[in-house]
Amino acid sequence: MSYIDGFVLAVPKANRDAFIKHATTADAIFLEHGAIRGLECWQDDVPKGKTTDFYGAVKAKEDEAVCFAFVEWPDKDTRNSAMADLEKAMQTDPRMDPEKNPMPFDGARLIYGGFETVVTLESDHAK
Repeated sequence: MSYIDGFVLAVPKANRDAFIKHATTADAIFLEHGAIRGLECWQDDVPKGKTTDFYGAVKAKEDEAVCFAFVEWPDKDTRNSAMADLEKAMQTDPRMDPEKNPMPFDGARLIYGGFETVVTLESDHAK
């Protein structure tokens, strides 16, 4: 079963294009290191909750959009190996240099985690 790294973050709405550029670069790097796919999603229909919600999870401000993303790996071992390689690449790959590819959001409010896949259903329409 595949392994998923999931992310939720708040991005200033004015930084949408910069976010797309940054995410495209990051996902390409993940793919080069064995990821199956990366998916980056911009807020569209995200309701405010009564108890909790995406906005509260990342302390989104009025001028920020909530973004949801995930990177799918073939398995956890591939992901762990890639993360070790990426730690090294952060020192040598110019695409990972924050001066050249700065995060267009507050990384301190990004939430993330690794998830074991327990159910996968796919429609024939998805292909």
